[in-house]
Amino acid sequence: QVQLVESGGGLAQAGGSLRLSCAASGRTFTFSRNAMGWFRQAPGKEREFVAGISWTISMTYYADSVKGRFTISRDNAKNTVYLQMNSLKPDDTAVYYCAADPYNVEARPKYWGQGTHVTVSS
Repeated sequence: QVQLVESGGGLAQAGGSLRLSCAASGRTFTFSRNAMGWFRQAPGKEREFVAGISWTISMTYYADSVKGRFTISRDNAKNTVYLQMNSLKPDDTAVYYCAADPYNVEARPKYWGQGTHVTVSS
């Protein structure tokens, strides 16, 4: 089984920062061979893609709403992916999910974490 465990969520003020982490594990899971990503779901809204990072050359890509504010990175030695969130806005309030897929994490990721709550106050 594959486990993705998010951490780092919490309460932040508008303009502040938070750093999310996602630790991956699993007997048949090779972290370095999976694209990793972050999604979020705000209350009453559908889950949306936030950021992704490939496994080959660590190419990164972002939703327009977070470009220039969020940074995704990965540490293959620690089987961990991060999401640095700066200049937070109240609209960033959501449950943030870590995801993994051997091919395209943006489309339909094969693996999901349980989510971590982020609340941004104005």
